[in-house]
Amino acid sequence: MTTKQVAAPRRPVATMSVGHAAVDFYQGAVPALVPFLVAERHYGYAAASGIVLAATLLSSLVQPLFGSLTDRWTMPWLIPVSTLCAGLGIALSGLGDSYVLTCLAVALSGIGVAAYHPEAARLARVASGGSHVAMGWFSLGGNIGFALAPAAVGPLLSAGSLSASPWLAVPAVAGVLLTVHVIRALAPRAAVAKAAARRAGRDNWPEFLRLTAVIVCRSVVFVGLSAFIAVYAQQRVGGGATAGSAALFVLFAGGAVGTVLGGRLASRWGRVRTVRIAYAACVPAVAGLVLVPGPALYVFAALTATALYVPFSLHITLGQDLLPNRMGTASGVTLGLAVSVGGVASPAIGALADATSLRTALLPLIALCVVAWLVARTLTEPGEDDARRPSEEGAGQEAASVPQR
Repeated sequence: MTTKQVAAPRRPVATMSVGHAAVDFYQGAVPALVPFLVAERHYGYAAASGIVLAATLLSSLVQPLFGSLTDRWTMPWLIPVSTLCAGLGIALSGLGDSYVLTCLAVALSGIGVAAYHPEAARLARVASGGSHVAMGWFSLGGNIGFALAPAAVGPLLSAGSLSASPWLAVPAVAGVLLTVHVIRALAPRAAVAKAAARRAGRDNWPEFLRLTAVIVCRSVVFVGLSAFIAVYAQQRVGGGATAGSAALFVLFAGGAVGTVLGGRLASRWGRVRTVRIAYAACVPAVAGLVLVPGPALYVFAALTATALYVPFSLHITLGQDLLPNRMGTASGVTLGLAVSVGGVASPAIGALADATSLRTALLPLIALCVVAWLVARTLTEPGEDDARRPSEEGAGQEAASVPQR
């Protein structure tokens, strides 16, 4: 598949982006719930961490499973059902006092999030008409939903306590009502696209595994910075909690800019070249963030987030094109399993910071950017090898037909 772009219908892509925002709202809602659970139910740090783990790790691990299921069968109905499950789990999490039931409710939400992404990514690809810009907007929808969750959960539960949690189901219901007609319209086209993709070529597992390695490095870098940049900004800049909140805002805002910019750059330069340039830019950006003191930290935070998010939507379409027979699995891995590694690595960064300093603990992130860039240099645009192979074989046959002297 080449990087030639076609115009994407705006309305279906925009609608799918809204649905993506509704689902990823519940990923952001889990950490926003934790302070209220700690305050009202007197949970300790270990118990609070268990609730977050029940949502994030379970969601990430089962996404490839749902991806495998959608590779076997076209399941557009899974999108609205999973959206409702994500909302129902969070809505129930604030009711009752049982820790086990709270974990199960949050886990249900995580499973809903996991079930949504593989099939939704497939339909979004169909709706985009092959446009990298459109896929960037679809990815941005998820980022916006995640970012909006704390702004909605905090005021709602502050006013009504945990007993107001059923109101948190509203985004899920709204997301389903807004997207169900588009999903119904896209489903036949998705089935045709799946059959065409299977005829397009073989799965390229070696290159897909290299792409996964790149995504893992990116995940550790971004999640590590997300977890510690607020504290680090207070140490390096001063200004207390305000300085930390500003750094976190810059990191998330830069990510939104990078997500949209990535699609536009890929339309001009191609996906793989854009990915390589983005990770090359990550190296000095993260180095400046970690090593340069003073207010310049905010500039490097913006550059880092932009560079890390430029390839975000491109990872999804590259994975789908590398595994044309298993596009659901590819979507599940690029959106789920690889991303979870960042959360698993965060405690290691914290432990190293306790043993040394936070600055020392963040230094390995620079090295991971270098690794991501080096591995990205080995990637090729899907289809290039297949396009070269016939010409190479033809050249070889022509050379064989020439009499040897």
